[in-house]
Amino acid sequence: MALYESIAFALFALVTVGSAAGVVLVRDVWHSALLLGVSLVSVAVFYVMNQAAFVATMQILVYVGGVLVLITFAVMLTREDESVIEVTP
Repeated sequence: MALYESIAFALFALVTVGSAAGVVLVRDVWHSALLLGVSLVSVAVFYVMNQAAFVATMQILVYVGGVLVLITFAVMLTREDESVIEVTP
């Protein structure tokens, strides 16, 4: 393995582990979903590094495209509107 491949692997390994830890540790659901997207895309980079382009494409289309959009819609639809002030007599 060449030096550049080792450096790229180490860089994307740090990105993957850091964003996966951020998914668990971040309190905001929106930021957690974005970190999940970063983690899933960096896993797709590992597939590309192993010459598995089809698996990387399916990783991006199915997981990042499908699951992350589903989480985004769930977050947007279930968020409570803070601008509405309820007045009780």
